Amino acid sequence: MADEQVKRGRRKVLGAAVGLGGGLVGLSARVALGSARPAVAPRRIGVRRFEGKVVIVTGATSGIGRAAALAFAAEGAKVGFCGRREQLGRAVEQEIAAAGGEATYVRTDVLVEEEVQAFVEQVVKAYGRLNVAFNNAGITLEKPLRLFSRDEWDLVLNTNLRGVFLALKYEIPHLIASGGGNVVVTSSTNAIASEAGRAAYAASKRALVGLVQCAALDYAQAGIRVNALLPGTTDTALVRGVAGTKNVPDAAWRVMASIWGKSHVPQGRMATPEEIASFALALASDEHPYLSGAALAIDGGKTAHGG
Repeated sequence: MADEQVKRGRRKVLGAAVGLGGGLVGLSARVALGSARPAVAPRRIGVRRFEGKVVIVTGATSGIGRAAALAFAAEGAKVGFCGRREQLGRAVEQEIAAAGGEATYVRTDVLVEEEVQAFVEQVVKAYGRLNVAFNNAGITLEKPLRLFSRDEWDLVLNTNLRGVFLALKYEIPHLIASGGGNVVVTSSTNAIASEAGRAAYAASKRALVGLVQCAALDYAQAGIRVNALLPGTTDTALVRGVAGTKNVPDAAWRVMASIWGKSHVPQGRMATPEEIASFALALASDEHPYLSGAALAIDGGKTAHGG
């Protein structure tokens, strides 16, 4: 009974919105385009901070990773990116090419060491070096702690934590060979203020901050900066999946997201993938040479009042 109460509590606000069904769709003209989503984060027109650089992005077939891959390419980078869903990966690859950018998609499961190694090597072989890595791949599974099977626990921890370890393991030698570089790792605000039902996710994301700090210390003398990005709730397919709303029409989802944002975030809304990606690019650029081993929360002020 207690476990079921935890599950219900996690979905209380969004679940109420789902229950309104089709009635929400009709509100889209007046409400859904209100504060649920802001204008897209402004692109720095003409700024090409990554001209001539080679960038790796993991978990880039959708969400924050996709937005980052597009943004890196728009600023002049040659982008090697990966993900498990090949159809989506090829679509992102084509989108970048259509905009005049250069990118290579490699289907990769970050759980498989040989695939991670092959991905990094293929990118370096294609473009000659590596300057930046944005290690973003991750998953979540939400339920009360005691209901996790060991396999479920291992899946979340291995994807989110071991996957980043493997990426770093094979990226760092190439960053050293290039004279240094910048690494950004996607953690989460759950690393500093967790929520019920997120034991595996929070554990993995907290561990990533420690991993980032150690990597920053290990390779500071090699000219490599490593920082963690801690996004708050962001309007992505991952969040829709957690909320159980993957099949809800976009108009209804926007109303639901607006309700959630107004009740949970000081700024009154979720983040967009483009907003989070813009901070990934800032950390990955050479604009902040003294910043390393840091964990930057981008959450509209949510963790400032206790999460």
